[in-house]
Amino acid sequence: MADQASVAPIAQDESQAGPAHQEGFWSLAFGSIGVVFGDIGTSPLYAMREALHHTRAGIAPQIAVLGVVSLVTWALILIVTVKYVVFLMRADNKGEGGTLALQALAQRSLPIRSAAVFFLGVVGAALFYGDGIITPAVSVLSAVEGVRDAPGAPTGVSELVLPVSAAILITLFLVQSRGTANVARFFGPVTAVWFLVLAALGLYHIADDPSIVRALSPHYGVVFLLENGLLGFIILGSVFLAVTGAEALYADMGHFGKKPIRAAWLFLVLPSLLLNYLGQGALVLHHPAAHVDPFYRMIPDAIYWPVLLLANMATVIASQAVITGAFSMTQQAVQLGLFPRISILRTSETQAGQIFVPQVNTFLMIGVLLLLFLFQKSENLAAAYGIAVTGAMFVDTLLFFVIVRFMWKRPLWVAIAAVTGFGVLDVTFISSNLLKIPQGAWLPLALGTAIVVIMWTWTRGAQILTDKTRRDSVPLIELSEILKARAPHRAPGTAIFLTSDASMAPVALMHNLKHNKVLHEKNIVLTIVTTETPRVSDDNRVRIEPLNDDFKKVIISYGFMESPNLPKALGLCRKLGLKFDIMATSFFLGRRSVVPSAQSGMPLWQDKLFIFLMKNAANPTDFYKIPPGRVVELGTQVTI
Repeated sequence: MADQASVAPIAQDESQAGPAHQEGFWSLAFGSIGVVFGDIGTSPLYAMREALHHTRAGIAPQIAVLGVVSLVTWALILIVTVKYVVFLMRADNKGEGGTLALQALAQRSLPIRSAAVFFLGVVGAALFYGDGIITPAVSVLSAVEGVRDAPGAPTGVSELVLPVSAAILITLFLVQSRGTANVARFFGPVTAVWFLVLAALGLYHIADDPSIVRALSPHYGVVFLLENGLLGFIILGSVFLAVTGAEALYADMGHFGKKPIRAAWLFLVLPSLLLNYLGQGALVLHHPAAHVDPFYRMIPDAIYWPVLLLANMATVIASQAVITGAFSMTQQAVQLGLFPRISILRTSETQAGQIFVPQVNTFLMIGVLLLLFLFQKSENLAAAYGIAVTGAMFVDTLLFFVIVRFMWKRPLWVAIAAVTGFGVLDVTFISSNLLKIPQGAWLPLALGTAIVVIMWTWTRGAQILTDKTRRDSVPLIELSEILKARAPHRAPGTAIFLTSDASMAPVALMHNLKHNKVLHEKNIVLTIVTTETPRVSDDNRVRIEPLNDDFKKVIISYGFMESPNLPKALGLCRKLGLKFDIMATSFFLGRRSVVPSAQSGMPLWQDKLFIFLMKNAANPTDFYKIPPGRVVELGTQVTI
């Protein structure tokens, strides 16, 4: 593995024109509907069905329906509106949101780096991947299953649900490499129509039993939970399905801005969801048999097929948003040093967020298809759904405590009070979802645990390797003094040595001197660092520190949402007085061959996992966009 950029984040100023300055407010609000709210917008397909399915048989039907609708209503109000829209969206990292952005912001607000905050970020990111595998499977499958109740559906159509769902998902993953810029423009309009249809269906059926509006009172939710006893606690896990996707409001904040997302939620999404759930409740009160599948039972026969098609389009859009989020999360994780270098391809020259990560795409596709054929029905998948999301939300709550206490500098009691209410909600929902572990909730937990182990192994192994290299290296200042006394042969041109520690002589430089007995006329020791801000302005991108006539240190900074491009960054050196022709420059990379050791500080199995990750990391030449013809790699064997 080549010497790579330091992953120790630093704080940097950043110039970032918010998205609201670049596009019209309502245009951004409209665009956010498709990307941000696709997941939560498909929850009406299965949330009410699952919650009513678990209701105890002895409970009066009216209390059951009013109770479930009341719980769903207040989950949307307390978790999505109050927690995320009102409070968490205030904690932005230079306009960006999401677990890793929040983790970086929390680290920046602390006087020293915290292992606990780092671990929380790792857990939150891992749980996101667990959610990312289940969302496409449960969303698309629940939409396709609507064909079973379709008027005029041919005999045996139920047998096609699974293969059709698989075909839709496979197609979705296969088109990722082509980019989503062309189809994304339709996300907003299609999803907006979907929410209007949800609202219209809800209004149409509220007339079945207008008394359903009583469910807006939390009283019925409390009574329902008390009458169901322990079963009511279990039902909360199904109620939580109504708010899955809430974290997308925060994660996608950087794409659209706070105010457009808040406006879309308050003026369209929340009213549409509430009306639809009230409509489903009124329908079940009027026709108790509809509790088997209230959403599809509420669609009139005359428009059933168009709504079914729209539902499938909405679930594909929701799945696309999750896949894109996984790509973005991976890019952040790589930049922050949680993952090894992974090939990240840009699918658009103009839109920074349009990226494609082949390895993650393949991983998600295999995982989604395995889930599809393992569980086969959306009600089975719903049992596995929710635990990862509740865990990720709890991580956000804990990180929010750090922000309130140390960044906003509020008293301790204020910070505790600010997160206690949200923490109680999160823990309650987590506990109810943990009861679903035997039914499938073990799967996202197992996946999340595996990803935590990978991230922990990579960061721990990289630190051990860095410490060992530092012990075995010579300080750069000391080397420069030695070279003054015993000058080596000089080669014309410029040599750039990539290293993660600018204070020590790079491995490639030492090998060049040892074996080739040569030193270039100009030598640049280059270090790439990742900041705890999303992006870095060009004015703050490059820092040059002259050491002597032979060596100069160059530090290039990138935000955790940026992809490194060394030639472009080095072009900025001209403004700072460091001039060289990049096509007449040699890049020296130290490639380390690691051998496992029982005394490394990690168990032997973890050593082997770390070595496997190193071998499968992306080539640094490609990752940093270095001209391949200018690269010289010098290898060494290291024991960890």
